[in-house]
Amino acid sequence: MKQSTNSQLRLGIFLILGIALFVVGIYLIGERQQLFRRTFRLVGIFSDVGGLQAGNNVRLSGVNIGTIDNISIVSDSLVQVEMVIDEEVRRFVKRDAVARIGAEGLMGNKVVVLEPGTGLERAIADNSRIRTRQPVELDDILISLKRTADNAALITLDLARISQHLQAGKGTVGRLLMDQSMARNFDTSMVNLKHGTDKFGVLIDNVNQDVIQNLDSAIVNFKAGSSDFQLLMEKAKQSWLLWGFGKKPSDGDEPDSSR
Repeated sequence: MKQSTNSQLRLGIFLILGIALFVVGIYLIGERQQLFRRTFRLVGIFSDVGGLQAGNNVRLSGVNIGTIDNISIVSDSLVQVEMVIDEEVRRFVKRDAVARIGAEGLMGNKVVVLEPGTGLERAIADNSRIRTRQPVELDDILISLKRTADNAALITLDLARISQHLQAGKGTVGRLLMDQSMARNFDTSMVNLKHGTDKFGVLIDNVNQDVIQNLDSAIVNFKAGSSDFQLLMEKAKQSWLLWGFGKKPSDGDEPDSSR
């Protein structure tokens, strides 16, 4: 009798624990699938979902606000993604909001990330189609990195060839760097050029001095000519007044004393 009672007690405890685990599991699954909250639905059309699966999260500002309910292929280049989102956050999702596909970490599961849009727009309606933005795939990034690495390798090879030619004294720059006689000739040419430049500067200074002296002489002569011209004009004016405002007197005539 005692053994039967213990067996029944164990069976009861086992059943209670099983029911409790079942209820907790149902609650967690329902909470994840938004079964116990008011929700609204959004639809997005992508050309490539990049491994997104039903049940993955929908995020807004880094917070999980919903899940992916269904993914279906519309055509050979379009995929429709249906999202179930918590009703409490709908006021933050505007009509010009944008959905894009992201990842949970570098290699984590794919998620749909919502960009809420501008605050001037009204909240998005239930069962609306949201604008989408195609994500940058990891394969595209790797291809771009490979192309960059190949270009860097080619540039490095070209630099190595140029360095070898310079060391071998090939080309004008190589001869200039490696040929000592050419380097000395170049130094001599630079010295001669400097001397010629100095002499040319001295010549320009001498020319400027001669020009300035000639200009001073011309100014002095002009002033002297102006003085002579002024004296001539004064004498002409006196003669004009003396002979009757320009009337030339005849021989034997004398100036009118009454005037």
